[in-house]
Amino acid sequence: MTSVTNTSALDSLSRASIATKTSSGLDQNAFLKLMTTQLKTQDPFNPVDNAQMVAQMAQFSSVAGIAEMNTSLKGISETLSATRLGDAASWIGRSALVSSDVTPQLPDGSYAGEISFPSNATDATLSLVDAKGQVVHSEALGAQAAGTLRFGWNGKDADGNAVASGPLKIVVSARNSTGDVAATTTAWTPIAGVQSPAGGSATQLVTSLGLISPDQALRLS
Repeated sequence: MTSVTNTSALDSLSRASIATKTSSGLDQNAFLKLMTTQLKTQDPFNPVDNAQMVAQMAQFSSVAGIAEMNTSLKGISETLSATRLGDAASWIGRSALVSSDVTPQLPDGSYAGEISFPSNATDATLSLVDAKGQVVHSEALGAQAAGTLRFGWNGKDADGNAVASGPLKIVVSARNSTGDVAATTTAWTPIAGVQSPAGGSATQLVTSLGLISPDQALRLS
């Protein structure tokens, strides 16, 4: 009598399954078919070990559970993405404070932001520079304690005439007895819209400084 060993049956069916289901993988029906074929073709003098059978079923159950969990997590992620998009959409028309060394023009023509001093400065100066490299506004800030200082400029000269338009470079010069103080800056930028890729996984805000992530907004006005 000719018999087919368990290994041969598994190998032949696995190869067929792989050839026809390369992209989709081994689903529940294919697994059950594989197990049934294994039982039918086993050597009656050397049957499948019960412990091995239980281990195979446990392994498949684990894989199936992970697949179901991944599907559930994907659904949750899509729901959260839609929620984030809806929340960000309510920001349109407002301004966000973001870390930047460039300050864009606000709807009223002004410029505003904050300067953070990591240590005390005995003398500090703020300059706003246009795209041509010309200083359009400069002011002496004097001595500054470590911390945050707000700045703002209406974009006009002493006679009330507008002298700047578009984004301006923020240049802060600060010193103390030990040398230069490396101040950092933030700027208020208008939020004109919200953009989300087809997958909805990376909602971004459309601002005068370009596309930024909602979590880059330090504050909203």
